[in-house]
Amino acid sequence: MLSRRQFLGATLAGSAAYAAGAFVPAWAQNAPNLGTPTLPTPGFRRMKMGDVEVISFIDGIARRPLGEEFVKNAPLAEVRALLASQGLPTEYIDIPFTPFLVVAGNRRILMDAGLGEFGGATTGKLLANMAAAGFQPADIDTVLITHYHGDHIGGLRNKAGEFVFAKAKVMVPAPEHAFWMDDAKMAAAPEAMKGGFNNVRRVFAQMPADMLVRFEPGSEVVPGIRSVAAFGHTPGHTLFEVSSAGQLFSYVGDITNVPALFARNPDWAVAFDMDAEAARKSRRATLERIKAANAMIGGYHFPFPAFGRIVAAGQGYDFQPVQAAA
Repeated sequence: MLSRRQFLGATLAGSAAYAAGAFVPAWAQNAPNLGTPTLPTPGFRRMKMGDVEVISFIDGIARRPLGEEFVKNAPLAEVRALLASQGLPTEYIDIPFTPFLVVAGNRRILMDAGLGEFGGATTGKLLANMAAAGFQPADIDTVLITHYHGDHIGGLRNKAGEFVFAKAKVMVPAPEHAFWMDDAKMAAAPEAMKGGFNNVRRVFAQMPADMLVRFEPGSEVVPGIRSVAAFGHTPGHTLFEVSSAGQLFSYVGDITNVPALFARNPDWAVAFDMDAEAARKSRRATLERIKAANAMIGGYHFPFPAFGRIVAAGQGYDFQPVQAAA
């Protein structure tokens, strides 16, 4: 549970992240005059992991300017130098949105739901890319949610209020749900953060009791899929580890936004982390555990197709992409 001091810090982080009254984070909108990011085609990639298949889907890409506020505890010149050393742009950041689907026997388990109809023109592509890969919303029996930022939950309901994955159980971390559904915390939040709280209520307030399933992080949520507490980015941010036939895939949600920065420097704090110190500890512990296990990693904001390995690099880690089949 966040202390009052931590909550005030979190609300300030949220103020920077959300435009006033918005249902989605400000970083999910393209900035003018920076060009338009190119979406990959096809927008899905498949990876066999033991007896299951894991599929990544690009929901879209947002381009935002790189300013002093993006990395809260490092000089902008140092941030740009690290990007330049990897051949990456230094004036802007491209942020992909990448849900994953686990196909295990007759189970279809979606991890995070994208922006839906609430993002910019280069987002909201999840359903089209699922269809291209042969899946419809009615095929999904479970949706696992890492946390309640709008780019992860926006796609659960459309603008008409209909549940997009109407046949699915929606499984959410109990501490995350408790935080965002707390009326006192919403009342204490600055106006700019209320869009995030309102979006949570738009999605979850009228969700049927037999659809919404709260779980405690650390528990097995589906046979072969274990939840892992990784608090800090949000109060209940949770990861998912898929085990099959001796192989491990770790879906890390937002443990690191932009691995070229925050895997390389796990102690750097992105503007969107609500509790920077807790997020730092979670990030280091997660990346070290995945490296030690030589597990396949997938990240929501990793460069598409967002599959890869973690190796040691300097004082941090390097994300090494692994190709996946269309």
